[in-house]
Amino acid sequence: MEEKDIPGQKAEALDRTPDAAGKEAASLKEEGPLAEAVQKAAAENGASAEATEGPESSDSGSAIDEPEYSTFIVKLFPEIVVKSKPVRTRMIRILTGNIRNVFQNSGIRVKVLGNWDRVFVKVPVEVSRDTASDILSRIPGIHSFSEVLSFPYSSLDDILKTAAPLALPEITGKTFCVRCKRKGQETFTSVELERALGEVLWESGKSAGVSLKKPQITIHIEVDGKKFYLLSNTRKGIGGYPLSTQEDVLSLISGGFDSGVSSFDFIRRGARVHYCFFNMGGREHEIGVREEAHFIWKKYGSSHRVKFFAVPFEDVVGEILEKIDHHLMGVVLKRMMMRAAAKIAEREGIKALVTGESVGQVSSQTITNLSVIDRVTPVLILRPLITMDKQDIIDKCREIGTEELAAAMPEYCGVISQKPTIHADLGRIEEEEKKFDFSILDKAVEDSRWTDIREIGEAPKGAEPDVEYVTSVSDGEVVLDVRAPDETEENPLRLEGAEIKELPFYKIATEFGNLDQTKTYLLYCKNGVMSRLQALILKERGFRNVKVIRI
Repeated sequence: MEEKDIPGQKAEALDRTPDAAGKEAASLKEEGPLAEAVQKAAAENGASAEATEGPESSDSGSAIDEPEYSTFIVKLFPEIVVKSKPVRTRMIRILTGNIRNVFQNSGIRVKVLGNWDRVFVKVPVEVSRDTASDILSRIPGIHSFSEVLSFPYSSLDDILKTAAPLALPEITGKTFCVRCKRKGQETFTSVELERALGEVLWESGKSAGVSLKKPQITIHIEVDGKKFYLLSNTRKGIGGYPLSTQEDVLSLISGGFDSGVSSFDFIRRGARVHYCFFNMGGREHEIGVREEAHFIWKKYGSSHRVKFFAVPFEDVVGEILEKIDHHLMGVVLKRMMMRAAAKIAEREGIKALVTGESVGQVSSQTITNLSVIDRVTPVLILRPLITMDKQDIIDKCREIGTEELAAAMPEYCGVISQKPTIHADLGRIEEEEKKFDFSILDKAVEDSRWTDIREIGEAPKGAEPDVEYVTSVSDGEVVLDVRAPDETEENPLRLEGAEIKELPFYKIATEFGNLDQTKTYLLYCKNGVMSRLQALILKERGFRNVKVIRI
């Protein structure tokens, strides 16, 4: 359905374009002396320092005298403002519910009052302003928010006499501007109030001057005909749409930099994000990925419950290593993941998959290979990072708080292909996949388990064998080089006095049992990831004579 401008709101919608919002966001400042000055002056003057429900509330005076609450005014994400009336109303209603839920999850009961263009949040005074601000800054749908205090007035002079002394400490030695929003009938316009207050502040001689384009401090005032509202400590929110205003998605999360950012992007865009993890690295791998998924949900999406799916993929990887041309393993692995994720998504009624892939970042992410991967399922595959640079992704990780978690997570997908193709042929891939026993994939999906994200702190069920690491070779031990033949030929392993055998990782599943089982085998690869993975698989199959050697 086409969304149309609402009569009487077109001017406001045009004024709240994303570009304009971005410029406004650049002027947002952290808390300063204004907040303290406002509260002190309010107490000294006996004026009400509590916000009402807002000029457009049906009961604007009902929330004025509530000294047991601190009040914040929330401005909506600009794209919400330009929606049609039914869509906008729905999004505001969902946002107010999300705010209540997130605070409730922190043990805080708040009052949330939604209006046409903003939302008022009343927080008990015993909750610190920093705590409340931190929570609001992480809720999707919020463009910015401010602490708001209200004062009665009868004329323009009343506003100037009250507001000017409070703003002076804030602008001292800094450039400033005044921004006013007025509602209802009044003898002065918003521009006239901006100019009058700006002139008083400028004439005080305490500021560094007026700057309308790039002020260091912006004084925000709103007037509704009965009271004026002084906004302080304005902070930027994460923007986006309120969570659950869009359809659910299933994010393929590996624990690395990319999948965490792509998951966040869809939370910010209003989609409830469930998580699908393919376990190829044992118990430690799953614990790390669960921790990152829980962190993202807890910080940005805790207004709604979601599921974390864990799919045991070691046998699938083993089948690929044994049966598939090693140049094509990476693309085939991704196709198997998409098949499995699509089955889970269809079972759960989820309409789209989300990945952290970016064009050209690794061999499987060329345009050709992505096209071949996509053809494996009719389920929509979304890639929000598709044109982002790796450094931009890492910077985003740092911003959302997942950098340290991601940096500690080894990348398992990229280690199974040696000299991988970057121009996979669909027909060739499909021929290779005929060698694959798809009952193994079906069993992996069948054996997958899901956990309520709220319970993610619990360790994964089922004990898995630990892998012992060594740094030297003892009597009766053989170093088993599991690298691909191309790699061993280019850089052969040499250890003085040690027996070394070469057995490529993709042959271990079928040929390890043929080795002399009276000896202990120390698995080796360049970065230790594939050797550990193969050691885990062998131990799970009953072999106890395996370790991993680090050189």
